[in-house]
Amino acid sequence: MMDALARVPVARESGGRIRQENEALILRAAEHVFARAGFAGATMADIALRAGVPKSNLHYYFRTKQALYRAVLAHTLQLWLSETDIISADHAPRRALEQYIRAKMRLSASHPDASRVFANELLHGAPEIGNVLREALHELVAQKARVIRAWIDGGQMAPVDPYHLFFTIWAATQTYADFDAQVCAVLGVSQLDADDFERATEHLVALLLRGCGLHEAELA
Repeated sequence: MMDALARVPVARESGGRIRQENEALILRAAEHVFARAGFAGATMADIALRAGVPKSNLHYYFRTKQALYRAVLAHTLQLWLSETDIISADHAPRRALEQYIRAKMRLSASHPDASRVFANELLHGAPEIGNVLREALHELVAQKARVIRAWIDGGQMAPVDPYHLFFTIWAATQTYADFDAQVCAVLGVSQLDADDFERATEHLVALLLRGCGLHEAELA
């Protein structure tokens, strides 16, 4: 999966701590600008201003706006999908799924703009990253689905559809980033804080594990 993501243009070959720090700074600035202006409305000048670097430096790391946009999408997928490593035959289903849900919620709290950029890309039909979704993401989820089916066949969890379980987890966790304005409006707060995310996380863990027949299972 990560090999496929590496084919999404990110930047010139990394080399050294300073380069990595600068690329990370630019990516976070780009997340912020793309999340608010979209790809069409964002400019390299705005991103450079947000990152606090000269525009010429921005072009040194990312030659075009499209390359930078794809880098944001690829980085977001890498963050999300690296957390699926826990879903393996070496782990008990309750521990694996709980840790995965908690990790996805932490990323919604720490990288909300990245999640919004990704959601907007999907709403527009995934023109930049569609091939990665249809090939590498499809393959990865199929692998994890086989693990979940093995747990089900072994009587370790309730019979659920593995694919739709992933869709449910993604929707439930990413809504706190993608639709935080709606969540905040209903809760009557200006923004979600650490306590809000903690309560939401505990709710989702209990709800989803119960649906998988794992809520009462002991941690392995």
